[in-house]
Amino acid sequence: MDDLAGAYVLDREQHLNAPAIVVRPDEVQAVLSALRDEAGYDHCSCVTAQQYADRYETIYHLRSYADPTDELSVVVPTSASEPRSESAAPVYETANWHEREAYDLIGIEYEDHPDLRRILLPRTWQGHPLSDDYDQNQPQIVPLEAHANPLQDDQREQDTMFLNIGPHHPSTHGVLHVRTVLDGEVVADVDPDIGFIHRCEEQLCQQGTYRHQIMPYPDRWDWASAGLLNEWAYARAAEDLADIEVPEYAQVIRTMGGEMCRIASHMLAIATYALDVFGEFTAAFQYGIRDREKLLDLLEALTGQRMMFNYLRLGGVAWDLPEPREEYFERVRDVLDTFPTVLEEYHDLLTRNEIFQLRCVDTGYLSPEAAKQHGCTGPVARGSGIDYDLRRDDSYGYYDELDWAVATRPEGDNFARVLVRLQEVEESAKIIEQCVDVLEDWPEDERTIQSNVPRTLKPADDTETYRAVEGAKGELGIYIRADGTDTPARFKIRSPCFANLSALPTMAEGEYVPDLVATLGSLDTIMGEVDR
Repeated sequence: MDDLAGAYVLDREQHLNAPAIVVRPDEVQAVLSALRDEAGYDHCSCVTAQQYADRYETIYHLRSYADPTDELSVVVPTSASEPRSESAAPVYETANWHEREAYDLIGIEYEDHPDLRRILLPRTWQGHPLSDDYDQNQPQIVPLEAHANPLQDDQREQDTMFLNIGPHHPSTHGVLHVRTVLDGEVVADVDPDIGFIHRCEEQLCQQGTYRHQIMPYPDRWDWASAGLLNEWAYARAAEDLADIEVPEYAQVIRTMGGEMCRIASHMLAIATYALDVFGEFTAAFQYGIRDREKLLDLLEALTGQRMMFNYLRLGGVAWDLPEPREEYFERVRDVLDTFPTVLEEYHDLLTRNEIFQLRCVDTGYLSPEAAKQHGCTGPVARGSGIDYDLRRDDSYGYYDELDWAVATRPEGDNFARVLVRLQEVEESAKIIEQCVDVLEDWPEDERTIQSNVPRTLKPADDTETYRAVEGAKGELGIYIRADGTDTPARFKIRSPCFANLSALPTMAEGEYVPDLVATLGSLDTIMGEVDR
């Protein structure tokens, strides 16, 4: 890496877990191209923008799909008076959306960006809300703009038609507006329009204290299913920042609870997908909700909640397993015993269903190269044959002590993504069962649920870290920069749904509208996590 980027490096920084190089804002593409093509950094996992008193800064968090522990941060400072930098979008397609967000919220302009416009806020918004000089009291006038056909001047065999899909439609899985252009019956252009449920989650976390006030927020990013996995992402980053060790017993509980959330997430994804693809409400949808409820019952007994768990704590978990323990273990095993039959039912209802196959096989194709370019992770990437799973490749919790496998499929279509989720349910059940066996035999006097954490955490000034976990939908990462106080100076959420959704145009263009609906459903997006 030193040989490749040495000529461009202005300075070096030490971010936790990843070295950082500082480069000129007019040499971004040259540096990133060399790092991608010659050093193997083919995964731009996150882009973080922030403002200091004397400069603006963009950080490209790079990883390798082959080895996620091989990390590098590329820091690009720009002047405070003219925050302008070269765009990374020609090198990593995923930087397209990330840089639009940075421009929208921070105010950094990216030269050579293919489509630099706001992404979360209305196009007529005045100012950049995360910049230091933003006036939060200024009035905003947001006029209703006409829906222009972006391809109306193209010469095509047929007249194109502009079609709004959403933002209020069941098939958009939340408040997502898909600006679609049809050439006859074929999708000619797709523009996902997001930001309808933007809730300023990063700003809220920047105002909360590390120890007590931030943890309730992650449950609300992906509210539908993956609360403990969201909490774990924050916990892993903050524990890394404050050098907090987590007792092994608590790690086992975290692992068990996280996999329960993963199954609950996949059950909801499969249930709603059956509804999307062929209106299957009476069997597959209700079966999926039924089996999801089984996991929520177990999670409620563990955490006291069915949705906003707030169960993890920095350094461990809030409390031990419910009593009597034997009864809880028996309940868990009873649920796990149903899964061989349950999974066979889903294959009978869905994957062996001729209509489902016609709608899903060979539609929504995403090549491995395109998936990597868009920063896709989770079942979306693994459905394209990318063998990438942070539970194994950047192991945390108790995963490296257990026997399980990463589910992948090579086909890259909508059908493959369904099969990956069904296989992951099976693997998650194996993990939970092994965790129960371990917890059952754990000596009573060694059941430490939390390490000794100071009441007030104040990580050292200018300490930076990016840590991620394998969420139900992919890599959920958190970047935190400390400033010596008990609240973060910068808190950035890397949403897997955000990156996965950016690949929709690549997957849907050239197909039919029903295929577009099936492809969007196969991404399993939660808009609260996309918009944050």
